[in-house]
Amino acid sequence: MNKKEVFFGIVLLFFAFTLWSFYPQKNDTNDFSERVKIALREVGNQLLLSEGDSTSLILPVKRILENKFEISFENKLGFEPDQLVNFLKVSVNKSSLSKNYRVEVLQCFDNEVAYSYEINIDEEKTLIPCSGRFLPKKCYLIQVHFLDSRALKNKTLYYIFIPLILVFFYWQSFIKKKKKYLENKNLQKHKTLGSFMFYPEQNKLVKKAKEIALSKKECELLEIFITNANKVVKREELTKRVWENNGVIVGRSLDTYISKLRKKLKEDSSIKLINIHGVGYKLEIKE
Repeated sequence: MNKKEVFFGIVLLFFAFTLWSFYPQKNDTNDFSERVKIALREVGNQLLLSEGDSTSLILPVKRILENKFEISFENKLGFEPDQLVNFLKVSVNKSSLSKNYRVEVLQCFDNEVAYSYEINIDEEKTLIPCSGRFLPKKCYLIQVHFLDSRALKNKTLYYIFIPLILVFFYWQSFIKKKKKYLENKNLQKHKTLGSFMFYPEQNKLVKKAKEIALSKKECELLEIFITNANKVVKREELTKRVWENNGVIVGRSLDTYISKLRKKLKEDSSIKLINIHGVGYKLEIKE
């Protein structure tokens, strides 16, 4: 599996996780609904008790939208808006519900909004008007809309996954650029040898479109010869620099590699690797 396939797989997993995070799971939805209903019934009970009413019924809490619920009462009631704000805040905290919600108190007979407010974690977005104003005794419907019940649940996960994905994107981009830079750098690092181009870092000779692979030792020898073109390089110097400095016993290795180099350079008649008997070798390049 190459890097592109791994990267593509991670991206797919991320989007799958995203869809899963926001797709309403049945158990989660039911649990949320039940917790909201219990919390709102407690709010209704507190409102009735604040009016000294311990006998009137709180009608079943209705779920009118996915995150919107409604409390209604058997009889008329009047209350201070501050009481509703405080009772609901306490109940929401106890039930671990979203702390971002909007509340509307509607008159039963015309559905006109008698009072509304919004609570937000960001205090600047919190709006609680008409503090201290008493709502007269009437039939009211109290609707509570939770603004981000599921988004909040997954926020922590996103704080982890999104930076990781961004780091991965950056890393991939960095690796790609670095690889391209090194490739270009290596392509620029070549030496001209007759009709050949010699790439020591890539262990190859290139003549037109043809590539000739070189071993590491062949490259080391050829670099020495090119640096000392048309000069005699002593046998002792070659063996010392290529073999003995690396702790290797030479034997007949030098002659073997010289023979291999001659075969690879024979395509250019202007280049000759000459044996200077009893001394060493010379790379002769004709102008």
